[in-house]
Amino acid sequence: MMPFNKDKIQIGISSCLLGEKVRYDGGHKNSKYCSRDLSELFKFVPVCPEMAIGLGTPRKTIRLVRDENQIRVLTSDESFDVTEPLVNFSNEKVKQLSALGGYIFCAKSPTCGMERVLEYKIGTNNATKSGVGIFAKALMERYPLLPVEEEGRLHDPNLKENFFTRVYAYHDWMSMKQTGLTRHELIRFHSRYKYLIMAHSTEWYRKLGPILADLSDLESRANEYFDGFMTALKCSATKRSHTNTLQHIQGYFKNELNKEQKAELTESILNFNQGLTPLLVPITLINHYLREHPKEYIQDQVYLNPHPQELKLRYGF
Repeated sequence: MMPFNKDKIQIGISSCLLGEKVRYDGGHKNSKYCSRDLSELFKFVPVCPEMAIGLGTPRKTIRLVRDENQIRVLTSDESFDVTEPLVNFSNEKVKQLSALGGYIFCAKSPTCGMERVLEYKIGTNNATKSGVGIFAKALMERYPLLPVEEEGRLHDPNLKENFFTRVYAYHDWMSMKQTGLTRHELIRFHSRYKYLIMAHSTEWYRKLGPILADLSDLESRANEYFDGFMTALKCSATKRSHTNTLQHIQGYFKNELNKEQKAELTESILNFNQGLTPLLVPITLINHYLREHPKEYIQDQVYLNPHPQELKLRYGF
């Protein structure tokens, strides 16, 4: 069992994305973004299910095949069935990955694709993009709240920010659980994340507070809360929802800022809302005013710093 690392988030990843020569043709799908840009921030845990069950490289390609009501994994000529060893490996391997903070999959893979994997009708070359990789499915079913994404989708700035926002929030929750769940820490956790939740889902913003009203069964309530919390963060934040959140935070400065400063912050938020500047601009200005006029409740808001600056996010809006 992999130990939890509080200091450095562990992210599972398809081995081929790190340049390991594990593909059927002896090649790889090295992602410079992962192997170069992310490697300093995260501890990668590479997995290649096909190599793990001894298929070796080079090898025949495998694919998902629908045989009546079951999914099998066969070589492309359907001469060899590797369903059982892949399923057994996947089910056992995912049990060891409870300490992960996220997972980055290789797209379209019959083992690691998280969606839209080709699924063939047995005995034909007719396929639909309706499959999920065997290992990816096992992981997502065992850890339904774990942040997962496909490497190619991380080139979309908004999808990338959403993924890493969830990764850091998930890790924060796991760290809290490691030190011991208490009513005080659970309420404090929610307090710190209020504005991030608001930016992602006003519906869940209204729902999550009442869940914590009765903590007589702490473990059950915490699990219910975390389920809703991660569901909220999976919702895409929009310019409109960010603007609403920024304006709420702006209200805390109404008695501290002078007329010119209030106008500057208002203009910064409106420029963001109109697409003239990225989200980073009003966030930076708010953090600047917080240094001049400290407000503990706002300073503690994860919304203002949900991930390290090194990730270079919040430029996509």
